[in-house]
Amino acid sequence: MRSHYCGDVNKAHVGEEVTLVGWVNRSRDLGGVVFLDLRDREGLIQVVYDPDLPEVFEVASSLRAEFCVQVKGLVRARPDSQINSDMKTGEIEVLGKELTIINRAAPLPLSMDNHQNNSEEARLKYRYLDLRRPEMTDRLIFRSKVTSAVRRFLDDNGFLDIETPILTKATPEGARDYLVPSRTYKGQFFALPQSPQIFKQLLMMSGFDRYYQIVKCFRDEDLRADRQPEFTQIDIETSFMTSEQVMQKTEEMVRKLFNDLLNVDLGEFPRMSYDEAMTRYGSDKPDLRNPLELVDVADIVKDVEFAVFKGPANDEEGRVTALRIPQGAKLSRKNIDEYTKYVGIYGAKGLAWMKINDLDAGMEGIQSPVLKFLNEDIVKQIIGRTQAGTGDIILFGADKANVVAESMGALRLKAGEDFDLLEGEWRPLWVVDFPMFEKHNGSLHAVHHPFTAPRGITPEQLEADPANQVSDAYDMVLNGCELGGGSVRIHDAKMQAAVFRILGISDEEAEEKFGFLLEALRYGTPPHAGLAFGLDRIIMLMTGAQSIRDVMAFPKTTTAACPLTNAPGFANPEQLKELGVAVVAKEETTEEA
Repeated sequence: MRSHYCGDVNKAHVGEEVTLVGWVNRSRDLGGVVFLDLRDREGLIQVVYDPDLPEVFEVASSLRAEFCVQVKGLVRARPDSQINSDMKTGEIEVLGKELTIINRAAPLPLSMDNHQNNSEEARLKYRYLDLRRPEMTDRLIFRSKVTSAVRRFLDDNGFLDIETPILTKATPEGARDYLVPSRTYKGQFFALPQSPQIFKQLLMMSGFDRYYQIVKCFRDEDLRADRQPEFTQIDIETSFMTSEQVMQKTEEMVRKLFNDLLNVDLGEFPRMSYDEAMTRYGSDKPDLRNPLELVDVADIVKDVEFAVFKGPANDEEGRVTALRIPQGAKLSRKNIDEYTKYVGIYGAKGLAWMKINDLDAGMEGIQSPVLKFLNEDIVKQIIGRTQAGTGDIILFGADKANVVAESMGALRLKAGEDFDLLEGEWRPLWVVDFPMFEKHNGSLHAVHHPFTAPRGITPEQLEADPANQVSDAYDMVLNGCELGGGSVRIHDAKMQAAVFRILGISDEEAEEKFGFLLEALRYGTPPHAGLAFGLDRIIMLMTGAQSIRDVMAFPKTTTAACPLTNAPGFANPEQLKELGVAVVAKEETTEEA
């Protein structure tokens, strides 16, 4: 039905007859001439109809937006005065000779221009229309180019594309599983995979020493702009490669992606330890475009009479930090109150501050509600350590270390944007040396997952002091977004059993959930390591989208619903009976019920 895509016609085709199909982007009847902008996935082209062919002209005059049509005509160069440099096809146009309406379009339920202000609910309900918009079309085409480039790179480097099961067993990956009832085993359930972690490890045990898969994963968790209940991973696993080699190879892949598709040279990725990232930036995925840093001042204020500072400064689990914002003294009290509310979201109880109105004026040039608790020497030490100058403001975080990190780390990012401080367009890095475990509600949890290996110790040493051990793990971070994370895996059955015990997984539970894995570890398992990238996040960053929903064909809402298909929905009672599943009515899901 077509000889060319609309966006592919150019000056080389002048004088040729072409057949095009697509949708009416815009139609303009200027009296004696009809101008039609025809659109397909590759772009727009202008088609001109004049009254010389009355029947065709009449059809052209009847067109409305989003009619699906076929056009046949002659490619000709536009006059110099009519060249549109903003269009890929702006140097040519098609003189229409024939026009067929393939399908008419009813009045549209949403705006289709690039400046659309449709609600997200409407965009998702009519996603098939939203995806016709060039901005959305371009993102999905770009996504396809990325996945093709990833496959080429991994294929060329000896990796094998191997599929793993979608119906599997629940695993402790840190989020809730989506469960699938089994008809043949009534009362039992499959789980949709949160990742192919166990299966890719089993593939290493099977001798497929370089595996990859672009795979769907599922997590029933609370959603954010960069989270969806189903998402796509670039999943990679290797045998006989160290963490350093895995990082080198995957860094090479990402650098090639950016260079080939965006003409961007990311350069060598710096390395930063987890402890350094948390200390300086309050985040294990710091945005290095932001020059602001957290500075510890607990040793300076440990003896002050201000309990808000003194308490955390003398608490082993506490922290007192200062964040200097250049020229931030111009912040009004209302602005500071807004910042105080902002850090409150992350658990902070307040936000102390100090304005340096005139450094040369000594204490007279300092303004702060906590100044009465601080003598001149302490103020000088704080100013010296933060390198504050006239016109700056210092914001303080004082609480448990985790609260300070989260609240002040978030405030650092907000202040960086508010004061337009971001430097450069792309700042990648590797974050390494993660702790093996973190304490939550009095018990230890795996920072990555329970199959991550500790660095350079025996199972006995790990169990003797688990809280202070470092894992052989690594995260790739770009502009404050975690692109992917990975680790060296445990390939020794004794070490895996020790990790399970530390996590409070009994031998019985470990055998019930992972018996097959523990047994496999006894049969010559090679050392192996891997990494998984979030494909949706990569595309979001590369295209400048604000949410991964804008780079997925059919995403869910923030409440994990699909307005297009009205999913989820109620199951047929007969299906539930066959599955042996009973549904508890919503009003009965109370503590009494």
